[in-house]
Amino acid sequence: MSSSPHASVLFVCVHNAGRSQMAAGFLSHLAGDRVEVRSAGSAPGDQVNPAAVEAMREVGVDISEARPKVLTTDAVQASDYVITMGCGDACPVFPGKQYLDWVLEDPAGQGVEAVRPIRDEIRSRVEALVAEIDAAALRKS
Repeated sequence: MSSSPHASVLFVCVHNAGRSQMAAGFLSHLAGDRVEVRSAGSAPGDQVNPAAVEAMREVGVDISEARPKVLTTDAVQASDYVITMGCGDACPVFPGKQYLDWVLEDPAGQGVEAVRPIRDEIRSRVEALVAEIDAAALRKS
């Protein structure tokens, strides 16, 4: 089996500073190089939410080097899965992509105590996504 990723995932939220960064961190951590991971925002913030960085550090995932990025059409076109988290109609839609909308509370402006349950919900959704991606790869092989 080749070591190239068998799926690519784009996480999108408005500021690309909390939910999408935590989801990208978990997916990279859980799937390793089996999945290409991207995240972006329709109106990216200046930095990743420090409470999100701290909440992820508590579970052994370092997203301290992550930086918010602007959502581009190219990023959407290059992804198999596009997972939105409250960016509404800002995400361009292309045929042949799998779109999922994860309704999650926005951690912006909240302390680490409030971010922990959001982090844990994201982790469970990412774990299910990894299982789905792995199952799809098995069906193709």
